[in-house]
Amino acid sequence: MFTGIIQAVGKIETLTPQGGDLRLSIGTGQLPMQDVKVGDSICVSGCCLTVIARRDHGFDADVSKETLSLTTLGGLEAGSPVNLEKSLTLATPLGGHIVSGHVDGLGTVKSRREEARSVRFDIQVPASIKKYIAHKGSVSVDGVSLTVNKVQDDVFDVNIIPHTMEHTIFGTYRSGSRVNLEVDVVARYVERMLGERAP
Repeated sequence: MFTGIIQAVGKIETLTPQGGDLRLSIGTGQLPMQDVKVGDSICVSGCCLTVIARRDHGFDADVSKETLSLTTLGGLEAGSPVNLEKSLTLATPLGGHIVSGHVDGLGTVKSRREEARSVRFDIQVPASIKKYIAHKGSVSVDGVSLTVNKVQDDVFDVNIIPHTMEHTIFGTYRSGSRVNLEVDVVARYVERMLGERAP
Protein backbone atom coordinates (compact mmCIF):
# COMPACT_ATOMS: atom_id res chain seq x y z
CA MET A 1 0.00 0.00 0.00
CA PHE A 2 1.07 3.57 -0.70
CA THR A 3 -0.05 7.10 0.12
CA GLY A 4 0.27 8.83 -3.25
CA ILE A 5 2.89 11.22 -1.87
CA ILE A 6 5.79 10.95 -4.31
CA GLN A 7 9.18 10.56 -2.65
CA ALA A 8 11.46 10.99 -5.67
CA VAL A 9 11.57 11.15 -9.44
CA GLY A 10 13.65 8.36 -10.94
CA LYS A 11 14.36 7.36 -14.50
CA ILE A 12 14.30 4.23 -16.59
CA GLU A 13 17.87 3.07 -17.20
CA THR A 14 17.30 -0.05 -19.31
CA LEU A 15 14.38 -2.13 -20.62
CA THR A 16 15.22 -5.78 -21.27
CA PRO A 17 12.70 -8.09 -23.00
CA GLN A 18 12.20 -11.34 -21.09
CA GLY A 19 10.19 -13.76 -23.24
CA GLY A 20 7.15 -11.52 -23.61
CA ASP A 21 7.64 -9.77 -20.29
CA LEU A 22 9.98 -6.88 -19.56
CA ARG A 23 12.69 -6.26 -16.98
CA LEU A 24 13.13 -2.64 -15.97
CA SER A 25 16.25 -1.21 -14.39
CA ILE A 26 15.25 1.98 -12.62
CA GLY A 27 17.53 4.69 -11.27
CA THR A 28 16.04 6.02 -8.06
CA GLY A 29 17.57 9.48 -7.89
CA GLN A 30 17.11 10.88 -4.38
CA LEU A 31 15.03 7.94 -3.10
CA PRO A 32 16.87 6.38 -0.12
CA MET A 33 17.45 2.69 -0.82
CA GLN A 34 19.24 1.58 2.37
CA ASP A 35 16.10 0.02 3.87
CA VAL A 36 14.85 -1.56 0.64
CA LYS A 37 15.14 -5.34 0.33
CA VAL A 38 14.58 -7.78 -2.52
CA GLY A 39 10.86 -8.61 -2.45
CA ASP A 40 9.78 -5.14 -1.32
CA SER A 41 7.26 -3.13 -3.32
CA ILE A 42 7.91 0.25 -4.93
CA CYS A 43 5.23 2.25 -6.73
CA VAL A 44 6.53 3.32 -10.15
CA SER A 45 4.27 5.97 -11.71
CA GLY A 46 1.26 4.37 -10.06
CA CYS A 47 2.23 0.73 -10.66
CA CYS A 48 3.20 -1.51 -7.74
CA LEU A 49 6.39 -3.36 -8.74
CA THR A 50 8.43 -5.95 -6.80
CA VAL A 51 12.14 -5.34 -6.31
CA ILE A 52 14.06 -8.32 -7.70
CA ALA A 53 17.52 -6.73 -7.37
CA ARG A 54 18.67 -3.54 -5.67
CA ARG A 55 21.59 -1.17 -5.87
CA ASP A 56 22.53 1.93 -3.87
CA HIS A 57 20.76 4.14 -6.41
CA GLY A 58 18.47 1.82 -8.27
CA PHE A 59 16.58 -1.44 -8.54
CA ASP A 60 15.30 -3.96 -11.07
CA ALA A 61 11.72 -5.14 -11.48
CA ASP A 62 9.96 -7.58 -13.79
CA VAL A 63 6.81 -6.32 -15.52
CA SER A 64 4.32 -8.91 -16.75
CA LYS A 65 2.66 -8.85 -20.16
CA GLU A 66 -0.64 -8.08 -18.40
CA THR A 67 0.80 -5.00 -16.69
CA LEU A 68 2.44 -3.84 -19.90
CA SER A 69 -0.92 -4.01 -21.70
CA LEU A 70 -2.85 -2.09 -19.01
CA THR A 71 -0.40 0.65 -18.02
CA THR A 72 1.99 3.18 -19.53
CA LEU A 73 5.05 1.13 -18.52
CA GLY A 74 5.22 -0.62 -21.90
CA GLY A 75 5.62 2.73 -23.66
CA LEU A 76 8.57 3.94 -21.59
CA GLU A 77 12.07 4.35 -22.99
CA ALA A 78 15.53 4.57 -21.48
CA GLY A 79 15.69 7.99 -19.83
CA SER A 80 11.93 8.28 -19.22
CA PRO A 81 11.21 9.89 -15.84
CA VAL A 82 8.99 8.04 -13.34
CA ASN A 83 7.37 8.89 -10.01
CA LEU A 84 8.61 6.73 -7.12
CA GLU A 85 7.18 5.89 -3.71
CA LYS A 86 8.20 3.14 -1.31
CA SER A 87 5.43 1.15 0.37
CA LEU A 88 4.08 2.62 3.59
CA THR A 89 4.78 1.35 7.08
CA LEU A 90 2.82 1.81 10.31
CA ALA A 91 5.05 4.84 10.96
CA THR A 92 4.36 6.48 7.59
CA PRO A 93 2.19 9.62 7.69
CA LEU A 94 -0.87 9.11 5.49
CA GLY A 95 -0.60 12.49 3.79
CA GLY A 96 -2.50 11.49 0.65
CA HIS A 97 -5.02 8.66 0.40
CA ILE A 98 -4.77 4.87 0.29
CA VAL A 99 -3.23 3.83 -3.02
CA SER A 100 -2.79 0.16 -3.93
CA GLY A 101 -0.60 0.57 -7.01
CA HIS A 102 -3.11 -1.39 -9.12
CA VAL A 103 -3.94 0.68 -12.19
CA ASP A 104 -7.64 0.86 -13.10
CA GLY A 105 -7.24 2.46 -16.51
CA LEU A 106 -5.31 4.82 -18.73
CA GLY A 107 -6.21 8.49 -18.88
CA THR A 108 -5.31 11.09 -21.50
CA VAL A 109 -4.24 14.64 -20.74
CA LYS A 110 -6.57 16.85 -22.77
CA SER A 111 -5.14 20.22 -21.78
CA ARG A 112 -2.90 22.07 -19.36
CA ARG A 113 -3.18 25.73 -18.51
CA GLU A 114 -1.52 28.12 -16.11
CA GLU A 115 -3.72 29.28 -13.25
CA ALA A 116 -1.97 31.81 -11.00
CA ARG A 117 1.08 29.88 -9.69
CA SER A 118 -0.46 26.49 -10.34
CA VAL A 119 -1.21 24.44 -13.45
CA ARG A 120 -4.63 22.95 -14.13
CA PHE A 121 -4.85 19.69 -16.08
CA ASP A 122 -7.93 18.25 -17.78
CA ILE A 123 -7.74 14.44 -17.93
CA GLN A 124 -10.07 12.19 -19.89
CA VAL A 125 -10.87 8.79 -18.38
CA PRO A 126 -12.12 5.55 -19.95
CA ALA A 127 -15.87 4.94 -19.75
CA SER A 128 -15.28 1.94 -17.49
CA ILE A 129 -14.05 4.06 -14.57
CA LYS A 130 -15.68 7.47 -15.01
CA LYS A 131 -18.39 6.62 -12.45
CA TYR A 132 -15.70 6.39 -9.75
CA ILE A 133 -14.41 9.95 -10.31
CA ALA A 134 -16.21 12.34 -7.97
CA HIS A 135 -16.08 16.07 -7.32
CA LYS A 136 -13.64 16.64 -4.41
CA GLY A 137 -12.91 12.91 -4.33
CA SER A 138 -9.46 11.34 -4.51
CA VAL A 139 -7.72 9.91 -7.56
CA SER A 140 -4.19 8.69 -8.21
CA VAL A 141 -2.54 9.96 -11.42
CA ASP A 142 0.76 8.19 -12.14
CA GLY A 143 0.90 7.43 -8.43
CA VAL A 144 0.22 11.01 -7.26
CA SER A 145 -2.63 11.45 -4.77
CA LEU A 146 -4.84 14.28 -6.01
CA THR A 147 -8.17 15.92 -5.27
CA VAL A 148 -10.62 16.14 -8.17
CA ASN A 149 -11.68 19.75 -8.73
CA LYS A 150 -14.42 19.26 -11.28
CA VAL A 151 -15.99 16.44 -13.29
CA GLN A 152 -17.77 16.82 -16.62
CA ASP A 153 -18.82 13.51 -18.17
CA ASP A 154 -15.56 11.61 -18.77
CA VAL A 155 -13.17 14.50 -18.06
CA PHE A 156 -11.96 15.66 -14.66
CA ASP A 157 -9.52 18.38 -13.73
CA VAL A 158 -6.86 18.69 -11.06
CA ASN A 159 -4.87 21.68 -9.87
CA ILE A 160 -1.13 21.08 -9.50
CA ILE A 161 0.76 23.34 -7.13
CA PRO A 162 4.38 24.39 -7.81
CA HIS A 163 5.81 21.87 -5.30
CA THR A 164 4.07 18.95 -7.03
CA MET A 165 5.12 20.21 -10.47
CA GLU A 166 8.72 20.33 -9.30
CA HIS A 167 8.83 16.99 -7.46
CA THR A 168 6.82 14.73 -9.81
CA ILE A 169 6.67 14.07 -13.55
CA PHE A 170 3.66 16.36 -14.03
CA GLY A 171 5.96 18.94 -15.61
CA THR A 172 6.50 16.56 -18.55
CA TYR A 173 2.79 16.22 -19.41
CA ARG A 174 1.47 17.71 -22.60
CA SER A 175 -1.86 17.38 -24.42
CA GLY A 176 -2.10 13.73 -25.43
CA SER A 177 0.12 12.37 -22.64
CA ARG A 178 -1.10 9.02 -21.29
CA VAL A 179 -1.28 8.54 -17.53
CA ASN A 180 -1.98 5.65 -15.16
CA LEU A 181 -5.18 6.13 -13.14
CA GLU A 182 -6.26 4.47 -9.91
CA VAL A 183 -9.64 5.33 -8.45
CA ASP A 184 -10.30 5.65 -4.73
CA VAL A 185 -10.54 2.15 -3.27
CA VAL A 186 -13.35 3.29 -0.96
CA ALA A 187 -15.57 3.95 -4.00
CA ARG A 188 -15.07 0.39 -5.18
CA TYR A 189 -16.00 -1.09 -1.80
CA VAL A 190 -19.09 1.10 -1.54
CA GLU A 191 -20.20 -0.05 -4.99
CA ARG A 192 -19.67 -3.68 -4.02
CA MET A 193 -21.61 -3.33 -0.75
CA LEU A 194 -24.51 -1.53 -2.41
CA GLY A 195 -24.59 -4.19 -5.10
CA GLU A 196 -24.82 -6.95 -2.49
CA ARG A 197 -27.80 -5.20 -0.88
CA ALA A 198 -29.71 -4.73 -4.13
CA PRO A 199 -32.74 -7.10 -4.55
